[in-house]
Amino acid sequence: MKMTALRKDLMCLFLKNSSYLYKSRVSFSLPPFHYYSTSNEEKVPINPEVYDFFRHKHHFSPESASKAASVLPYLRNPGKSDSIISFFRETGFSNTHLEKIVKYKPAFITSNLEKTLKPKIKILQDLGISNDDIADIFANNASVLFRSLNNRVLPALSVLRGLLGSEVEVIKLLKRSAWFIANNLEKSVVPNVEFFKSKSISMISIIRCLHNFPRFFLQKPDDVRNYAKKAEEMGVTPTSNMYIHAVRIVGSMCDEVWELKLQTLRNLGFSEEDILNALRKCPLCFGVSVKKMKKVKEILVSTGKYDSACIATHPLTLMFSIETRYKPRLQVLASLERKNLIKEWPSITYLTGISNRDFFKRYVLPYVDEAGDLDLSSWQKKG
Repeated sequence: MKMTALRKDLMCLFLKNSSYLYKSRVSFSLPPFHYYSTSNEEKVPINPEVYDFFRHKHHFSPESASKAASVLPYLRNPGKSDSIISFFRETGFSNTHLEKIVKYKPAFITSNLEKTLKPKIKILQDLGISNDDIADIFANNASVLFRSLNNRVLPALSVLRGLLGSEVEVIKLLKRSAWFIANNLEKSVVPNVEFFKSKSISMISIIRCLHNFPRFFLQKPDDVRNYAKKAEEMGVTPTSNMYIHAVRIVGSMCDEVWELKLQTLRNLGFSEEDILNALRKCPLCFGVSVKKMKKVKEILVSTGKYDSACIATHPLTLMFSIETRYKPRLQVLASLERKNLIKEWPSITYLTGISNRDFFKRYVLPYVDEAGDLDLSSWQKKG
């Protein structure tokens, strides 16, 4: 019965990729091993007993069970593996959480529960992190489970407490990214923080950036210094409130992508000075996709009320949502103009900067009776 169920599950899994069946012509009747298809059509033998353990005993998905069974040649101690899965389920890990961990490292179920796994769970529980959050942390950053407690996790927590000042802040950061306790912070975060402090960047700004863009601080210190050098060569000074953001943005893309963004801005009407001013004033706009940059220009210029110069002068306009900010507001303004209810459109800074609530009060609510095509309910939802 188990072998029949295995064949059925494997057939369901492989049918998702008909090209695989056509090209590889896998036979489902060759014991003791069957095959798991990788992305490049390579056939990997899987052990039916391991597959059965995950799929039928612990109800993993066919894909996850096949992946694990293609890596683990056998289960040395099934009872031990049962205990690991049971412990994690009792701690609050769902099948989805466990499947993520097993996909990352199938040998997870052969680990030492008492010496390797439980201590990592306990230390986060002792910090005050809930079991639900612990499950999310480890499922999204499974490598932490296999780092040395004494040589990596505990020293990292000590560094974070020193930097952030409280365990509450440490918990907030770990919920964003547990990579901090999987890395040697003395070789990454600490020198990077010290570098920005040497540039007179306040700890408040550094910590805020640490929370919002955690992986930036885990980069090699030499790389971060090179990003800073490039940003400074483009005119961004450490005295600017945008300095740390400009450095991060410069480091967030390779030279090819960076040049593509610059060329796109030039095509949108930005002069070289406009581009430099944008990096100084609004470095985050360089993180906007090329497709969105073009779309923002297209939708604004199509109104006949705004031009490329408006966007170049106010690069923050590239940041706002087309679907939830530009389209609804431009549709309202166009409707009011057709009915001669407004004489002029707002400036680009007012159009983008005003909240939905204030836009509703200024341009929707006063004209509900005169402009019958305004959707009052949709604006009330926007709040």
